[in-house]
Formats: sequence, C-alpha cells, structure tokens
Amino acid sequence: MKSRRQFLGEASCAAIGSTPILSTLLNLTMANHAAAANGEAAGTRKALVCLYLGGGCDTFNFLIPMDQPGGYDEYAASRTNLAIPRSQLIPLNFSDSFGRTYGIHPSCPRIAEMFNGLEGDPAEKRLSLLANIGTLIEPIPDKEAYQQKLVDLPQALFSHRDQTEQWQTSVPQGMQVLTGWAGRCADVIHSRLNTEQTGGYYMPMNFSLSGNSTFQIGESEGQFVITSNGALTFTGANSNTPAHRAKQAAIGSTVESPIEDHYQNLFQRTHGQITANSIARGEDFQTHFDDPGSIDGTNVEAVINAANFPDHSVGRNLAAAVRTIAIRDDLKLHRQTFFIEFGGWDHHSELLNTQGGMLAVLDQALFAFQQCLEQLGLSDDVMTFTASDFGRTLRSNGQGTDHAWSANQMVLGGPVGGGEILGHFPSLAIDGPDDIGRGGRIFPRMSVDEYFCELLRWFGVSNGEMDTVLPNIRTFYDPYSSTNPVGFLA
Repeated sequence: MKSRRQFLGEASCAAIGSTPILSTLLNLTMANHAAAANGEAAGTRKALVCLYLGGGCDTFNFLIPMDQPGGYDEYAASRTNLAIPRSQLIPLNFSDSFGRTYGIHPSCPRIAEMFNGLEGDPAEKRLSLLANIGTLIEPIPDKEAYQQKLVDLPQALFSHRDQTEQWQTSVPQGMQVLTGWAGRCADVIHSRLNTEQTGGYYMPMNFSLSGNSTFQIGESEGQFVITSNGALTFTGANSNTPAHRAKQAAIGSTVESPIEDHYQNLFQRTHGQITANSIARGEDFQTHFDDPGSIDGTNVEAVINAANFPDHSVGRNLAAAVRTIAIRDDLKLHRQTFFIEFGGWDHHSELLNTQGGMLAVLDQALFAFQQCLEQLGLSDDVMTFTASDFGRTLRSNGQGTDHAWSANQMVLGGPVGGGEILGHFPSLAIDGPDDIGRGGRIFPRMSVDEYFCELLRWFGVSNGEMDTVLPNIRTFYDPYSSTNPVGFLA
C-alpha cells in the first residue's frame, strides 16, 4: 500500500433502465453468493472513475517518443506540420526495453508530475500510461494478419457511434448489446459487496455525471444520474428554493398515493414504486452531497474548495465525484463507479491549438482530483482511467487528423504502480509495421478487455465472474492467472 502524500498547496430519472424480472434477480443473487467463495469480501471501499474523452483523442500527440535519432525523427516525419517540437516536450523518467525515451505534451506538466513522482519524489508516482490499445475480437500478431484477413475485426471500425459502444460494452463483434461492462459488474457484485444496504435501503453503485451511458447499464442494475450540483429531480436540476421543494413534494405525493390505493395493474404499480423510490433516493443523496462532513478530521468541503479545479464541466464533475466518494459511508456503498465524459476531441481541424487547450484543462482537472483524494486519505481507494472512441491518423489532413484505431490511455491512483509505459509502443512510420494504411492508422496490440480486466480484478470481480462481465476475456487472458493482464497495479 502506497503512503499518502499531502499536496501543497437530474433523484435520477434514469436510475434503472428497465424493470427487473424477478427470476433474473433471483438467478443473479444465487450466482453472486456462489461466486463469493473466490471473490473479494465486502468491507473495503473502492471506486472506479471512467473519464471518457469523447470524439477520439489524438494520443500520439500526447505521448511522444523522444529518443533521437530514432523515435522522435520517425514521429516528426509522419506528423509533419502537426509535430510538436522535441524541445517543448516534458520528459518522462522512463525508458523501455529498447532504450527508447518518451515525453508528454507541453500542456500536461501535472500529468508528467504524477507519472514521475509528486513534488519530484520518485516514491510517489501515481500514474502510468498504456500504449497502443484498442478494441479487438482476437489478438492481431502482425500487419500481415490484418491485410490477409486472418483475424476477425471489430465491426464498423473508425465509426464514432460503434467504437464508443464497443469501448463501453467490451463486445466488439457488432452484436446488439444493451449492457455495459460496468453495468454487468454491478449485476454480479452489487448485492455481494454493498452489504450494508439492508432493510429496504437501496442506492445504485453506478453514478453518471454525463447523463445516460451504455457503460453503466446492466441487466438488473442501472446508473444514478447526477450533476455537478447533486441529484437530478423530476422537476429539473437540483434547487432548494421553496417553489422547487413544493413542486417536488407534489409530484412525490402523486406517485405515492396510487401505489397505496389505486393501481391494480402490476406494471403500473411497479412503475409507480420505482418513481417514488427514485425521488426518495435523490433526496437522501442530496442531503449527504450538500454536507459531506469530514474524513478523519479533514473537512471535505474545504479540501474541494482549495483544490484548483478548472472552471469547466470536467473540473466541476470531478469535484462532484470527490464529494460523492466522500459520502460513500452515508450511501452504504463499498463499491462505486463513475462515468464522466469530456467531449470535443474530434479534431479534424485546428488540432494543435484546440487540443493543446483541452489537454491543459484535462491536466489541471485530473491533478486537482488526485490532490483531493490524497488530502482526504482516499487515494488508495480510487482508480481513475481514460477511454476514448479511437485514436487518430498519423498523417495530417492539413490542419488536423482523421479517425483511426489504436491509441494510448492513462490510469492513475494510489493502487497504480506509477511511472510505467505498458504495452507495445508502435512504430509511428507511415506504412511501417504497425500502420494498416489510409493515412497512418495504427492497429492495437493491447485489447480493451485486458485493460478492463485488471481494473475489475482490483475492484472485486472474482475469477469466476469475469466471463460474465467481459465475455471476450479468455481470447486474451486467463482470468484465473496469478499475474495481471497488463501490470499497472502496484
């Protein structure tokens, strides 16, 4: 367990996607109890935070080889007018097995600090990078296997909608999948690990700060949609005005009394009960959200207010995630997941200036988020990870780049053995061994299943449950293996 270092320094209307079928709930409950024998016991508190970079982030202009002659020259030749000068890159204290060195985009000094060690301390690394990752049905051994069609490929590659769905479901075969992998995770572990929810009390473990997402919808479990100001209500975003409270109370009364006296139809009665429960959950959540109190004597509100979150939706949403993690005891949750989307990364034009500004916001927001976790003693309980539709072409289209496939991602938090670049960083040469063509599209060597599996192992999904959550995992990794699939956990 890493030491903690202090830094200087709208109720959910979509809480459940559909009414669960009793037999399904019974089967899942029985399966959960059976799986508990080789899963993690309840008691620990953990949270997974997915930061989704919507639009397809050009991460080969975020993580850049610096060795010269060699990696940087290859990068500069491929990226032409989009190449960032080597002198502007922030060096990372890492070299791979081939002696290659790397740097980070100049807009990301805090990300570099979390990689290299907080406040310059190499013992306090919090962030690692995953190179060359993407959606896969099966491993692709080399470029020739792709060209000769010797492997099955994800459906509708380079499509925003399809690749977003595949990242969130981890099912790239083009099947109609109505559940996401965090939703299926909740299906199998919510009742087993969130054991303090007794006596009729229920709070979902999946929280979305970006509306409804496929990622957190399961067969029996759903997501609790909140905003940076707290719970949504049936009368709009949270407000504490007298008029708003009166309106909310009137709606609550409307849905409660038919449940008691009037509804005869089972579906109507069930729907009314869910609506009434959603209002009650929202009110309970808001009470604790508004007054998160203290953790071991440290005032949560003061820590969040002192952190330098950017005045941007991603900053406000990450601050709300801190607040929601801090009240986990009040919500009787041992496990939580969060979905936060930061959109606008589809840079077909004006890549350099626009991406530079957005990366600066991302850099500030992630650092402030981690700063809060450190100061509240929550760092070891939270892992934050990035995802995106796909990577971008290496070749410039004039001012930007187009849709591609493989990309690089970040994972950070106290459980992460930071300071590593994991995976096979590709050749960035146009028409090189990792380029499948059409402007420098890199094919992935690491699957999203391997990435997600390591997150889920830490989170408490048992070996026997992993196939349910990640249906394709055995194509890439044996869930019963004693070693982790990627290696970013400390």
